[in-house]
Amino acid sequence: MSDRAPAGQFLDAAIDLLRRVRDEEADSVTAAGTLLADTVENGGRLFAFGAGHSSLAAQDLVYRAGGLALMNLLAVPGVVGVDVMPAPLGSALERVDGLASAVLDSSPLRADDALLIISLSGRNALPVEMAMNARARGVRVIGVTSVAYASETESRHSSGTYLKDHCDLVLDSKIAVGDAELTLDNVPAPFAPASTVVTSALLQAVMATTAATLADRGLEPPLLRSGNVDGGHDWNGRVMERYRDRIFYRH
Repeated sequence: MSDRAPAGQFLDAAIDLLRRVRDEEADSVTAAGTLLADTVENGGRLFAFGAGHSSLAAQDLVYRAGGLALMNLLAVPGVVGVDVMPAPLGSALERVDGLASAVLDSSPLRADDALLIISLSGRNALPVEMAMNARARGVRVIGVTSVAYASETESRHSSGTYLKDHCDLVLDSKIAVGDAELTLDNVPAPFAPASTVVTSALLQAVMATTAATLADRGLEPPLLRSGNVDGGHDWNGRVMERYRDRIFYRH
């Protein structure tokens, strides 16, 4: 570790990862944005799922200023963020076989919808089965993961596969296994995770591509405005009324 302060080192590491994502994932981002634009244009619905801290990036897409109004959170009780108590239960639920199928059975997802599945490791049963079962139902799946985990860890799903193996498109966050950017000689564990910063930025790049692609086709992107600017609530009310059959977070 260099003599530079840890804060600066972390920010530099995050910037380097963002540059890698920008340069190495450009084609995948374009493809993902196009897939979502196709879904919107064809009357489909958009959903995002993540477990644990991966859920933070999924939630960042839903009902937010500057975001697509059609993005819905596919919530799994006990794994949405770290709200479950005790917190380790959320990690345990990610490894339960059959949970994804039960969630999809009770969800509004249908054929020709699109689902973003966010899982840093992509190795647990929940995201793997979520992708497998969603695609079997005709849903288009975009996986957001660190591909490195597939070569450096063992799958926890009975198939021996990872999230990346069951997606129409994969976005690689480039996060190193362990999700910690810094080390110090007098600190026994690596620290300073960057996955939330990078994954959220990667997904917002996809959303930007989706909006611009729709506009290029002569279609108005269904975007929300900030409720903290004059006229924002009225704008959002009109958008949500227009697309009420494709928005599930307002009921």
